[in-house]
Amino acid sequence: MTDAKWRKSSRSGSNGGSCVEVADNLPGIVLVRDTKDREGGTLDFTPGNWQSFVNLAKQIGPVG
Repeated sequence: MTDAKWRKSSRSGSNGGSCVEVADNLPGIVLVRDTKDREGGTLDFTPGNWQSFVNLAKQIGPVG
């Protein structure tokens, strides 16, 4: 996991710091972590499950 290249969404930043970072450069896995607690652990997804989540989030739109 040391080769993970983390990035924040281009839509992050205006919501008071409630952001996540994603590393999708590793084969067969997508990692997600809290920007404010980078050492607090990660969630891991298969690329297919992550894409399904992203597609659903785009359909639902912004919350709050």
